[in-house]
Amino acid sequence: MAWSRKHYSILTMAAVTAFMGTFLISSVNIALPVIETEFGLDAVRLSWLITAFLLASAIFLLPAGRIGDSQGIRRLFKIGVVVFTVSSLLCAVALSGNMLIAFRFLQGAGAALINTAGPAILVSAFPPTHRGRVLGITISAVYLGLATGPLLGGLITQVMGWRAIFYISTAIGLVTMLLAFMVLGKDLDKPSPKAIHLKGLLFYMPGLVLLVYGTSHIPDWSGWLLLLLGIGLLTGFWIHEQHNRAPVFDTRLFSRNRLFAYSNLAALINYSATFAIVFFLSLYLQKIQALSPREAGTILIAQPLTMAVFSPLAGRLADKIQVRILASIGMGMCAIGLLAFSLTGTQTPIWAIVAVLIWVGLGFAFFSSPNMSTIMGSVDKTQYGLASGTSATMRVLGQMVSITIATIFFALFFEDHSVMEVSDETFIRAMSLGFLTFSLICAAGVYFSFYRGKVAFDREEET
Repeated sequence: MAWSRKHYSILTMAAVTAFMGTFLISSVNIALPVIETEFGLDAVRLSWLITAFLLASAIFLLPAGRIGDSQGIRRLFKIGVVVFTVSSLLCAVALSGNMLIAFRFLQGAGAALINTAGPAILVSAFPPTHRGRVLGITISAVYLGLATGPLLGGLITQVMGWRAIFYISTAIGLVTMLLAFMVLGKDLDKPSPKAIHLKGLLFYMPGLVLLVYGTSHIPDWSGWLLLLLGIGLLTGFWIHEQHNRAPVFDTRLFSRNRLFAYSNLAALINYSATFAIVFFLSLYLQKIQALSPREAGTILIAQPLTMAVFSPLAGRLADKIQVRILASIGMGMCAIGLLAFSLTGTQTPIWAIVAVLIWVGLGFAFFSSPNMSTIMGSVDKTQYGLASGTSATMRVLGQMVSITIATIFFALFFEDHSVMEVSDETFIRAMSLGFLTFSLICAAGVYFSFYRGKVAFDREEET
């Protein structure tokens, strides 16, 4: 089948939006010290520039898929692009740190709608024989965003200022929005109304907010109270969904499918342990090593570039080596790399930082691609959308947990001071304990990775 102009337009929209999500997160990480100085933010509020985006994504990812099925995925995509574009412009003109945090939350909500609808539109627009190719292009765009974010973000911040990052994302959003309204049109098939019980979200949404907000107030007693309330609400959400005939989140896949459950838990743990690497090192390289944003970005590109290069190889190896073995080796490599980062000091040479970043990137590549393949292969074809959405939710929740853990150590050691105000020794102590915690979490995740069972095509061999 020859691709039409419409096919290329849809693929371009999907790839660009996939790129922008990861690019924004990684580029904003590099700009954090500059933003902190301009708005006079303390370390905890600074971390909320990343947390707010992830929190909104985690909140809206679950209901977005269900709503898209009933209201139309093309309409959902258009709404998401509009929200993302407008919020990007608002971020660019924010007058205070609190305003920027609020607009980042709105931006995360738009990204959640786009990330939910985009792959569904892509799969529906192309025949099954072309799906692997087009999905591969969008995955490459995700890695390209991760790889170029630190480098380009540092360069943009140094030359034009941090606001230029959001102006550029606004311009790209406008082009995508124009394409969406010109090419997509209305949903061809009128969505069939499906019974969706959204009452569980009354537990899920405030539960996540209280959980994350509470951690930023630790060690104060109010922080622990909010944290416990958040855990209680999330526990109530799980219980509610178990007894819901039309759940937003299908807990049965976790209780009845060990391969699916353990693979998703392994992904959650891996992202929880590794996502804050760039957050910590971006601050470390600019505060301790006194590097410019551009120089710090050039160093941090080592990890995502390694992931992009070796992920296809890991995918091919997964066809020959049991995934639980390959992914567990990757998880173990990440744990060792995080332990090495916990030993970082004021005199650590740059080449050592780069070497560990490459090591962790290689471990993540060996884990991520095979693990995602296992998740999709552990369910029936009729559950691909649900499996993909669940996996995306685990990824975002893991990223949010990672930043939340970093925030806890900032709150414990920095009190109300900014990153640049605290002594180098205090910063190193907080970062080292953070990386040590991540290493222990990652090591625990090896259990779920190894004991998940065998992949779908080996199920007949299971005992």
